[in-house]
Amino acid sequence: MGRKRGMMSEQFKMELAKELGFYDKVQAEGWGGITTRDAGNMVKRAVQLAEEALAARRS
Repeated sequence: MGRKRGMMSEQFKMELAKELGFYDKVQAEGWGGITTRDAGNMVKRAVQLAEEALAARRS
């Protein structure tokens, strides 16, 4: 079974990497160069931002 296409845009992932401090590693090594922890933190932050946006729309 093949991998599904990513849910986050490349631009959004880059912005998160900058915010979380590992953008330089992504530039140098690509997405395969980040740690599992970095990837987890990126997903956690994306979920947090989505929840904040949803809460703002409900208000």
